[in-house]
Parts: sequence; structure tokens; C-alpha cells
Amino acid sequence: MSKYPDLDLDGAHVAITGAGQGIGRATAERFATLGARVSIGDLDLEAAKRTAADIGGTAHHLDVADAASFAAFLGDAEQANGPLAVLVNNAGIMPNGGFLDLPDALNRATMEVNVFGVVHGMRLALPGMLERGRGHIVNVASLAGKFPVKGLAIYNASKFAVVGLTAATRLEYAPHGISISAVLPSAVDTALASGLDMRPIPKVKPGRIADAVVDSVRSRAAEIAVPGYVGALATLAAVTPEPALNAFRRLMRDDRALRPDSPERDGYRARLHQDTQREENA
Repeated sequence: MSKYPDLDLDGAHVAITGAGQGIGRATAERFATLGARVSIGDLDLEAAKRTAADIGGTAHHLDVADAASFAAFLGDAEQANGPLAVLVNNAGIMPNGGFLDLPDALNRATMEVNVFGVVHGMRLALPGMLERGRGHIVNVASLAGKFPVKGLAIYNASKFAVVGLTAATRLEYAPHGISISAVLPSAVDTALASGLDMRPIPKVKPGRIADAVVDSVRSRAAEIAVPGYVGALATLAAVTPEPALNAFRRLMRDDRALRPDSPERDGYRARLHQDTQREENA
């Protein structure tokens, strides 16, 4: 029997970051079909508005790296849709390249969005959930939070941080009726992983991640890997002798994230650099 109070999604308020497209949009669609009142937060307000119009939710501008922006998002969202029942920390970026090649500004942006974006959301959402004695937070991490990959060092670091943050805060707030779960996708078929050939790691569709996020409201599981077997493989890798693991890595050509594999990846990296420069010059 679960130690957490039940959460009826019909009429419940669910706030999702980075929900203008990709995993966030698919997750918003799933929650809406279950009757939830969905708040769509995204740096791209026009994308948020399109998603909100399609599912019947509300759209809000959100820069997760800015605590004040996150506070404004949740304040406006609660005014529109009522007390927050579920927060989905989904927004993230994934630059790739050699550790010494990526600029400091992009490294900082990765940590600000992927780690402190989650921290801001949790610190802002938890007080109200504690007051009500119920609530659920889902942090969309990554298999990269368990399994390091050449060319993704800072991204790996950010997702390892989210996995650890989720595990520690889960222990801290479980006695108060608040559940905190991490969803760990393998590579996902969205702009985030565009142009990266990660085989044999499978690329999954955003809908599968969305299903796992929604299912976590029922199961309150600590971690959910998608697909499920990749979590077991990451655990196995942690106890595999390094020579054997390195031989496997060479076989799977695990250096492919050190370089863009396609014009699509070049385009994604260029957009990240532009966004970073824009933030620095603001």
C-alpha cells in the first residue's frame, strides 16, 4: 500500500516546463486526456500557446534558469488552474562536443537549465505541496545520469546531478506525503538529440516518455527508465570490469557524440550558442 495520498488527475493542476514541443508537449497531451488542468511553460511562448490551444491548457513564458521567471510562472499558473498537484521538470538542453572544446558560457547554461531549472521548480513548488500534505514532482533526467558518454561530459554531469537530487529529496519529503520521481529516457527522437547517432542505444518517441511521466503519478516509483531494460543495462555497466566495458564501448563506437553527425545537429548547436550569447548580452 502506497504511503502517499492518492492524486486524482481529473481536474488536478499539472504544470510542465519545456512543454511547447517534444517530450513536454506529449506529456501535456497525456495529462489533458485524463482531465487535468495543464499549465504549459516554455521559453518559446508561441510554441507554448500552440500546445495550450491544442489541448485546452494555459500558456506561460518560462525561463527555468531564472528563479524569478519560474516563480512568476507558477504564480500565474496557480491563479489560472488552482493549487499545484503535479510539477513536471522537463526543460533541458544537450550540447555535445569535446570537454575542452565547449565554451564556458554554454557549459554554465547547461547547468543552469538542466540542474538549477529543476532546483528552482522544486523549491518553489514544495512549500505549497507541504502545506496541503500531498503532491508529486517528476524530474525528467536521462540515462546519461547513470551512464557516461564521450562528448556529453557536462550534460552527463547535469543529469547525474538531477538523479542524485531526486533521490535525496525523495527521502526527505516522503514522510510528508510528497513523492518525487526521476524518469530516465534513453536517447529521445526530439530536437535535443537531433543528428546524434547513439546506436545501439535506442531512440524512443516522446510519447513513451510522456506515458512514463503520467504512470509515475500512479506508481510513485523512485526511478523509471524508458525503455525499461536500459536501466538494467546501466546498473550492469556500473559493476562491469572496466576493460570489458571499454571493449564494449569501442564496439559500439561510443565517441560519436564528440562531433555533430548531421546538418540537423549543427543547427541545434548553433541555436544553443545563439541563445547563450543572447542571454549574456541581455
